[in-house]
Amino acid sequence: MSSLAFISSPLDRNANIRSDASLIEQRLKDTNVKILQLSGDGVRMAGKSLFTKAEAILSETIYLGEDQFGHPWFAQEKLTENAMSPIRPLITESDISPNHLSIVAQARSMLHWHAKHGFCANCGAKTAMADAGYRRHCAVCAIDHFPRTDPVAIMAVRHGDKILLGRQKAWAPGMFSALAGFMEPGETIEQCVAREVFEEAGISVGKITYVTSQPWPFPANLMIGCIAEAISTEIKVDEKELEIARWFSRDEINLMLQRKHPENLYASNPYAIAHAVIMAAL
Repeated sequence: MSSLAFISSPLDRNANIRSDASLIEQRLKDTNVKILQLSGDGVRMAGKSLFTKAEAILSETIYLGEDQFGHPWFAQEKLTENAMSPIRPLITESDISPNHLSIVAQARSMLHWHAKHGFCANCGAKTAMADAGYRRHCAVCAIDHFPRTDPVAIMAVRHGDKILLGRQKAWAPGMFSALAGFMEPGETIEQCVAREVFEEAGISVGKITYVTSQPWPFPANLMIGCIAEAISTEIKVDEKELEIARWFSRDEINLMLQRKHPENLYASNPYAIAHAVIMAAL
């Protein structure tokens, strides 16, 4: 079973009913309704459980979907940060199920988008939420705006029995990870992988294979994991992107994954896709 975070949502998103306001209202009034309250990167908790009691139904409450028990789930922005727990530490919190953590991720990304798109990018007028949260409509210029997901390619670069990893200055001491970068308009996944590896480390790559993907709700990314086979080995680091990039042997990588490397170096945590692509490249 994968240890990646945010990939196991149990919800049927019911996209076909979102435009039916009466059906959404019925779900809001359901006695088993679950309402997540978030503020920024925090979610409201009751002890070790997600806080899902509906204290108030706000005008901009987003429908997330229906779980396997037929319970509807919604999300709303909570203006106060009282009783909020940061989402990132919950990733390793054993009392929060992976399924529920995935629902939190969906809620966080959706609420962030609404917070940033209250006004029309076309004419500047105030927009209104529609389709249970999956559209914002501008009544002035009749433009519709939809939530976006930003794709990011993340790749383990391999050459023979060595794997290229890098680190940024802001990271914790000793941490190395796979290289990554945002996809640009008009670019394939393969083109993005090749461009980012060359820009960040000066390495040219050939064959590229897909490994897996992971939603990352900070704020709304889709991480696309790949393995890239290097056709050059001389590293030329872009210091605006990385502090260092380095080739590691498979034995070193295994020690890093076990946190037993003699230089106290380590690779990404198991809940992150970087860990999965590094494991796949071994």
